[in-house]
Amino acid sequence: MLLRRQVSLAIRRPIEIGNPLVFFAIVVAMFPLGIGPASEQLAIIAPGALWIIALLSSLLTSDSVFRSDFDDGSLEQLLLAPQPLYLSVLAYLCAHWMVTGLLLALVSPVFALMLNLPAAAVGTLMASLALGTAVLSLVGGIGAALTVGLKRGGMLISLLILPLYIPVLIFGTAAVQAAVSGAPAGPFLALLGAMLSLAVALGPLATAAGLRISIDA
Repeated sequence: MLLRRQVSLAIRRPIEIGNPLVFFAIVVAMFPLGIGPASEQLAIIAPGALWIIALLSSLLTSDSVFRSDFDDGSLEQLLLAPQPLYLSVLAYLCAHWMVTGLLLALVSPVFALMLNLPAAAVGTLMASLALGTAVLSLVGGIGAALTVGLKRGGMLISLLILPLYIPVLIFGTAAVQAAVSGAPAGPFLALLGAMLSLAVALGPLATAAGLRISIDA
């Protein structure tokens, strides 16, 4: 029920859903302007460029996960509710992933074509983004929880969680590069899946602890 509520609230604020997609599209469109329209050059940088933009798009929205509920007081009521806080936090983060990371993964073939990524690697790009952006949402929730009480916590979130994003960026890019070169991408996707399992187990617990610290402070 909480997951459906968060998704419904996000749909009622389409600007929050559209911001990451618009940001993604604008940055992808800038690459041909900056390095030239040569398809060979664009294909070489496409795996890393698409993943870096996806990471920045996730970072752009992390601050808003708990912000509105903190401002109207419903977040404090959530902490006092009898249901396990782990499940409530997991619902918040799952809703955030559905309206940001999952949406980016679904539309990523369009951006892949803009950077001339080989068609054989598009499926791997979508799979790696679906797994990797879920990890980014779960990790980003920790930073959002620790800074939800601060008026300008966006920069602090970047400093806190950006180092934790690096392994996801490395393995996500490696999976797409492997698919481009014809090598098996399965091991890298399996590593992303393992990171997602670990993030699902520990991320909501750390986020719940961060929320209690912020509310008590």
